Amino acid sequence: MKLLMRKTILAQFIIFSCTAIYFSAQAQIKQEVKMIENSLEPRVQVKGKLKKYNILDRMKFHKVPGVSIAVVRGGKIRWAKGYGIANTKTGKKVNANTLFQAGSISKPLAALAALKLVQEGKLSLDENVNQYLKGWKIPENKFTKNKKVTLRGLLTHSAGLTVHGFPGYAQNDRFPDIVTVLDGKGNTPPVRVNMEPGTRFSYSGGGYTIMEKVVEDITGMPLEKYMARCILNPLGMTNSTYAQPLPKKYHEQASAAYDREGKIIKGLWHNYPEQAAAGLWTTPTDLAKYCIAIQNILKGKKGGVLSQNMVKQMLKKHKNEWGLGPSLHWKGDSLIFEHGGKNEGFTNDMLAFAHRGDAFIVMTSGDNGGRLIREIRIALSRYYGWGVQSNKTVELVKLNENQLQGYVGKYKFSRKVRGKDYVIKIKVEKGQLLFYDLPIKKILPLEPLSKTGFIDLNNGNQLTFKKTANGSDYTLYLNKKYRFDKVK
Repeated sequence: MKLLMRKTILAQFIIFSCTAIYFSAQAQIKQEVKMIENSLEPRVQVKGKLKKYNILDRMKFHKVPGVSIAVVRGGKIRWAKGYGIANTKTGKKVNANTLFQAGSISKPLAALAALKLVQEGKLSLDENVNQYLKGWKIPENKFTKNKKVTLRGLLTHSAGLTVHGFPGYAQNDRFPDIVTVLDGKGNTPPVRVNMEPGTRFSYSGGGYTIMEKVVEDITGMPLEKYMARCILNPLGMTNSTYAQPLPKKYHEQASAAYDREGKIIKGLWHNYPEQAAAGLWTTPTDLAKYCIAIQNILKGKKGGVLSQNMVKQMLKKHKNEWGLGPSLHWKGDSLIFEHGGKNEGFTNDMLAFAHRGDAFIVMTSGDNGGRLIREIRIALSRYYGWGVQSNKTVELVKLNENQLQGYVGKYKFSRKVRGKDYVIKIKVEKGQLLFYDLPIKKILPLEPLSKTGFIDLNNGNQLTFKKTANGSDYTLYLNKKYRFDKVK
């Protein structure tokens, strides 16, 4: 009886201890998240006026209704949290399971499908991909005479192909098939070779659309089904789909998309037939699972979607520091694989340390999400000591309105943009120098760094005014390299 009582007491003690440890850890994470949420900093700080902001305040400032974040530490998801509103019409809030369009983050995930087929001997990285394509093929031209388009070229954006990205299709637009897109009969030009394959880096969503067709022709399956069966489900990415348009069963879980003014996109979001390039719907938590899976394979863990050897090939640097899917760079001696994503009304960022077990993913439902993401990156990087994002501190000077008035006027960019003159206007209002970007109808307040140098504190752009040769007027330089001449 005494022995039984001792065992019971011991068991209760163990349960109590484990519970206490768990709640202590949760409290620590909650405090950690709170500190990060209140440590957002702008890209540029003013000396003597250093500021930190709350994430909700910066979401409002940048007109970004919804944000979702996941952080990986030591090979495990440490925390994931949603902020703001997913749908301003219904009031539905963002949570960790809210779906966002991944934009170009679709690419490194879709690349896993092609690499798996390479691993299985069904594709080659370095053979002419036309031998795998059925029906539609890449049209031959003078650029393909000596070198052919390969899968390696498609995955590393070095195949010499056109079409950088895709705008998507509104809900009431005709939704084209992949061949229609490739032949330029949708809302983008045809995907064609316009330089010799392998000669240089040229980012191409069109190339990934060809890769999509290769995967479909080899497997005999639509990309979304092959991705679900062979990549997403094995990775545990249960809140992710490449299905386009998004099936109705996911609509309640999906965030709407928002423009630069924070207004909801007509029809809630655009659809993307270019699934491999831009079609993934997912969550930061699911993308964290992808990052962890790659990290685990590199550590030698068996049973992953790819072999260790294939992942090492995937993370081998090609032109412009690009791997077979993700972008690559080094922070000190740490290899980082990453990718950004931008669809209409969605802006995202994913970054992972290949060998350290750390990563973060930020997904936003706004065209202005890039600026907010930069501030979130600063807070995360500072807190965890990652060194992947920082800001700068500047010292301002005081200039009176008479000094500013000398810069007032219209300035024309030294080159034409899309065949047209690009004209901006400099004005002074209430003692403030303002940059009127007329073509995009945007006003940027400028702060003085010197008598002739100014900065936009929101995005870090710097303007410098220099006297013309005859000394009668000024030439404006944006970030020291883009010249604008004063219009008489």
